[in-house]
Amino acid sequence: MEIKSAQFLISSAKLSQCPEPDRAEYAFIGRSNVGKSSLINMLTGRNNLAKVSGSPGKTTLINHFLINPDEKSGDKGWYLVDLPGYGFAKRSKSQREQWQKMIAEYLQQRPNLQVIFVLIDSRISPQKIDLDFINQLGEWGVPFNIVFTKTDKNKQSETARNVKDFIKALSAFWEIIPEYFITSSVKKSGRDKLLSYVEGLNFRFWGG
Repeated sequence: MEIKSAQFLISSAKLSQCPEPDRAEYAFIGRSNVGKSSLINMLTGRNNLAKVSGSPGKTTLINHFLINPDEKSGDKGWYLVDLPGYGFAKRSKSQREQWQKMIAEYLQQRPNLQVIFVLIDSRISPQKIDLDFINQLGEWGVPFNIVFTKTDKNKQSETARNVKDFIKALSAFWEIIPEYFITSSVKKSGRDKLLSYVEGLNFRFWGG
């Protein structure tokens, strides 16, 4: 898939403020500082589409981006959604609880959400907070895929070991492991495979 256009659409503090669910939608989430904004910028080919920050917890709203609409052909395009990270953030307990409620409502009730991409830092061993979040998605019946990030910051052998360990840890809870992607925002690795996957889901969304 070629990303011909990508534009910020709206930031929403709750589900009712999100755009009409009239096209396929894909959400990205992960622990704070997992490289989510960098990944989104890499996928869309826009350096500053999502705001990159060295401070964890920068994203606090549901951010919608409109990808590849085409008025001439009538193609509505699709939505890419940047969600607040889970885990550590320099925010109050009440605000973190507010985010959790917002995210839970969005994930369980957004009818056009095709899949959520859960970002995992490939540099570290499996973390309970990531496994717990994925298992929560399973309880909610929310489809997901895994995206391992920051592979350029590791030796290839270390990345392979950490990915293998995470999948093994996940296998303790899941009989079938969804497809996963190994990416680097710096080297742009994994981009074509991930976008091709989205393209296939878009085709199915429109009844292809």
